[in-house]
Amino acid sequence: MMRWKNHPVAVLAVLVTLHLLAHVDRNMLVGFSPQIIRDLDLSNTQYGFLVGAVWVLSFGFMAMFMGSLADRLPRPRLIAAGVAIWSICTAASGFAETFGQMVAARFFVASGEAALVPAAVALLSDLYAPERRAGATGIFFMGIPLGIGGAFLLSGTLGDLLGWRHTFFCLGAAGIAIAIPLSFLTEDRGPAGSAQHGEPFLPQMRALGRALRNTPALPLAITAFVLVHVVFASLVFLQLWLVKERGQDAAAIATRIGGLQLLFGALGSLLGGLAGDRMASRFKGGHASFAALIVGLAAPLMVACRFAPAGSPLFYAGLCAGFFMPLAVYGPAASLIQGLAPPSMRATIIGATMMAINLFAITLGNLAVGAAIDRLLAAGAAQPYTYVLLVTDLIAISSAGLFVLAARRMICARNAANCSADGALKAPLSR
Repeated sequence: MMRWKNHPVAVLAVLVTLHLLAHVDRNMLVGFSPQIIRDLDLSNTQYGFLVGAVWVLSFGFMAMFMGSLADRLPRPRLIAAGVAIWSICTAASGFAETFGQMVAARFFVASGEAALVPAAVALLSDLYAPERRAGATGIFFMGIPLGIGGAFLLSGTLGDLLGWRHTFFCLGAAGIAIAIPLSFLTEDRGPAGSAQHGEPFLPQMRALGRALRNTPALPLAITAFVLVHVVFASLVFLQLWLVKERGQDAAAIATRIGGLQLLFGALGSLLGGLAGDRMASRFKGGHASFAALIVGLAAPLMVACRFAPAGSPLFYAGLCAGFFMPLAVYGPAASLIQGLAPPSMRATIIGATMMAINLFAITLGNLAVGAAIDRLLAAGAAQPYTYVLLVTDLIAISSAGLFVLAARRMICARNAANCSADGALKAPLSR
């Protein structure tokens, strides 16, 4: 490639586009959930396994491995390989006739997508100074709401025209067309063995353990970030909740959810990142305190949404708050985590964070939600989806407490060390 560091805006634009495509491919399964559940004859537990456990078995653990590779190898080519893998397997998803076949296809979609986020976030941390890092990272993570919203919009608009199978075929072809030119790009990160390069996998894992032990705020920030993602377990079952308990039309609500997710998720990513850079210096706990504030402000509306009449202003305000909050936390939280990480293991730590997110929030979260709904349905509960999704909201909201605790740890560390605003470990303590 042209030297990436000379074109940060172009790099960011490419990475956002790839992130958008990744989340369209990933969430198309959710957008077509009623049709796929019907055609493949899936239970709620199987569906929860498909959108949850399958991902941690592949994406979660591969994110750790890909993160360590991204700290040692050319990141653009690693990303290109990932795009090719997930696109081919997205197309293969359209051929699935059974639960097992869909599991196999989605397993490898997740494997390919695992290459993107660790490499991209580490690359952005190299390109942007700490005072601009949350904004750039927030813009990159706009790919999540844009992709989720795009998946719902595509399923709502193309569902009748193409069907879910042909939609998967088209998405796979688009990704392969992008991966081919991307594979020719290069990156200049200095000679191998420099401070910018990580170690082989096992030594890098030992270094990761030392970083977590030596920087107490780091595991707290990661844990809080993981808890925020429990809200996505409710999103996976949101359409089913609205169709089965609130009497909404599947195609119409898919389009509406897609539009709101796209708008408020994108606003969350953008405003959370940019405001995080501007506001962090006003809080003693920096980005950690700002992330806690975002969660606290959204919490009342998210809870109220579960009990408000469908279609009421409070109902839509709660939905929008739930779409806004997790994405608004991305920029500040990722910037915080990257700032606490040594330069040679930024991608590794993001990979470890992605593994934790997929293991605890996505896999166990989705599987537990599906199983709990099935159990309540069998017991004759009147509103099983409402009860279970409320619990997921409360778990995500609890992340605010850990962000506050992380902020306190950083304040204590800063005061004890009397640190300056410079340095990989010291800068985040004042931001």
